[in-house]
Parts: sequence; C-alpha cells; structure tokens
Amino acid sequence: MGLARLLNVTVSGRPGAPALVFLHGFGCGQDMWRHVAPSFEDAFRVVLLDLPGSGNADASSYDPERHGTLAGYRDDVIRVLDELELTSVALVGHSVSAMISVLVQLARPDLVERLLLVTPSARYIDDGDYVGGFTAADIEDLLELMSRNHLGWQETLAGMVAGPDSPRVKDELERSFCRNRPEVAAQFAAVTFYGDNRADLPAVSVPTLVLQDREDLVAPMSAGRYVAQAIPGCQFEVIETRGHCPQLTAPVDTAAAIRRFLAPLTA
Repeated sequence: MGLARLLNVTVSGRPGAPALVFLHGFGCGQDMWRHVAPSFEDAFRVVLLDLPGSGNADASSYDPERHGTLAGYRDDVIRVLDELELTSVALVGHSVSAMISVLVQLARPDLVERLLLVTPSARYIDDGDYVGGFTAADIEDLLELMSRNHLGWQETLAGMVAGPDSPRVKDELERSFCRNRPEVAAQFAAVTFYGDNRADLPAVSVPTLVLQDREDLVAPMSAGRYVAQAIPGCQFEVIETRGHCPQLTAPVDTAAAIRRFLAPLTA
C-alpha cells in the first residue's frame, strides 16, 4: 500500500494543471481546508492529505521515532509528491505545516515552485528579543496538561486556536483534537511547540507568501513578521480575523489572497 493511500490523499480539479497541495496543522485534518480548497479546482490540480497520526490517516503511517522531528513529516510529504509524480507544486502549509513546507522546499527544490505559509511560526517560545508568543513555562504547562488529562486539554487549546469570535470553530477544533490518539497528540505537540526553524528560513529559494491573522494567540504578528522578514523576497499579508485558522474564520479572504499570489501560475 502506497503512502498516499495511507495518508488518505484526495486529488481533484483539472488534470494536468499546476498542482496545489494543502497541508493542515496540529490536531486537524484535510477537512480544515474544505471552505478554501474547492475554489481552486477550476485552475489547479488540488491535492489534500492527512498527516500521519491525524485526520483519517491510517494508524500504521505514524512512527514515534520517525515522527519525533518535523523531518519525518517532511519526508512523508516528499514521498507522497513523488508517488503522485508531481513537481513544481504550490505548497500551502498551515501552522506547523508551514515549517514542514519550508523543509520540503529546502530538501527538494524541484518539488516546490511556490510556498504559502498560513499563520506560521518558526519558534513558538520567546527567545531574547524574539517574541514567539509563549514562555518555556507556558509550553511545559500545556504538555503537562496533555499528559495528565487526556480528555481535558482539547477545550483549552481549541479556544486559543479558534479565537474569541468563533464558537463553532472552537467546537469543531475540539472534536478534531479529540479524535487524535493521546500519545500521538502529545508527541506532535512537543515537536511543534519546542521546534526552532529560524535558521532554515534564509535558505528558502522560491516565491513565498506569509498569511498572518490580525490577532493570533498561537502565532502572533511578531512571529509571522519574523518569518516573512527572514525569507528572501517574501510577501506578507494580514487577514482581518482573530484566531489561528483563517481558512475557517475568514475563508473568502484567505482564498482570495492565495489566488492573487498564485495568479502567475495560471496566466
């Protein structure tokens, strides 16, 4: 069984058109893109997948050792693109998948023509003058909560990710988080929140867009601006919404920003 099947890959849109690949964030699945991805089927070959341990990915696709770093997820995305015989794709990564997307581009420049990083953070923990939005103690408290209360952390994190204006999004995220195996969620959270990919950003070599929510408790404006300023020639656009998931809270504006950035691929 190929990895694409294990990761529940779905392909739609125009055969032979440029490929547009959407990656989801922590604790979610490809359905988080349901309000945005279909609008690109007229001009692109749209590809979605569930990361190992997430969504409807086969449980056997997750390996605690291999997925102990973002490199494991990077390699999975590369394998899927190779299986589908895709090159020069536009890669859209939300949250932690923004850094996974960066790592894919660095490892295999032939696979990625454009990067779209949605509410990215290269490091979630504050470090000197760098403001990632969390202290080390904040992250330790979150991971401790996840370890001692397998059914209690989802509401807290869902509220942070959804933002204060979107109770329906909060409920959806909480249900999504609850679907994850506790040990997988805890490890992926640690990999996500303890990660530091700042040194990788200057090596990005393709046109890149950062989409930043106006008010984001998970990846604040300072984190998004840092990513945009560290990547050569990166564009930066603010979505007027609150929370960490503009594809759910402002899907029309999110899709419009993506379409503007991708216009040269369909000209």
